Amino acid sequence: MKFSRVGVVGAGVMGVGVAQNLAQTDHDVVLVDISEAQLGRAEKEIRKNIRMQGFFRKGPATANADEVLARISMTTKDGDLGDVEFLVENVVEKWEVKEPVYRRIDEICPKECIFAVNTSAISITRMASVTQRPDRVVGMHFMNPVPLKSMTEVIRGFHTSEETLQGALEFLGEMGKEGVVVNDMPGFVSNRVLMLTINEAIFLVQDQVASAQDVDRIFKGCFGHKMGPLETGDLIGLDTILDSLLVLYESYNDDKFRPSPLLKKMVYAGLLGRKSGKGFYEYGDTLA
Repeated sequence: MKFSRVGVVGAGVMGVGVAQNLAQTDHDVVLVDISEAQLGRAEKEIRKNIRMQGFFRKGPATANADEVLARISMTTKDGDLGDVEFLVENVVEKWEVKEPVYRRIDEICPKECIFAVNTSAISITRMASVTQRPDRVVGMHFMNPVPLKSMTEVIRGFHTSEETLQGALEFLGEMGKEGVVVNDMPGFVSNRVLMLTINEAIFLVQDQVASAQDVDRIFKGCFGHKMGPLETGDLIGLDTILDSLLVLYESYNDDKFRPSPLLKKMVYAGLLGRKSGKGFYEYGDTLA
């Protein structure tokens, strides 16, 4: 089946990437955020991303920015999600923020609509428990930048049906992506490993073993990684790294997930990485 009309909740870095990718693959998108200012920043970011894709000829087949944005309806009204067939939620990695969102959209969206939780650590089963459609809730851990990534981690919650899983994989296929299905444990596969790596790299900088640049050079030069762990942390957002580690620490009660004090200090100081303009490195354009 073709999911022609898709809801995207949250117009931060991930929500913008998902909405852009969907519009570039001929989906009509309803992009919802509580802030008009954030929606304005989202439009600017999409225009910039499409311009950069044109330079490098990467990502899904693209039209010009005006054509892509014409497929995205930006709104602050949850009620505009009343006719979507598939919904991707992208709000911050905090249960107390996500939980009321699901209670609201569960009342608004058609009962057949599939909910995809875009999360790197939060339990899909727990998220589904606040809805009246737990069999139609699935995890989708998109990677940043979404339009340039060809694979997505798909998480099966306890009640997620086979029909929903198949629908999720077909949906990703429409976006030009492959899905890999894993089971629902906090952090899943990617972030259960990646968060440890980034956190330990931050400990290395904190303990003055090496500079951020040299830590990343070792991973790129010795292991062939395209990005080092600290560059990756800046790309994801250091606030998201901290939130994910706190979820993992609470979920497993294991000290290996304790966040580095330096990570906490940087987040408290507003040094979040690319989206704030400065993290372990300095950047130009930002998207809060």
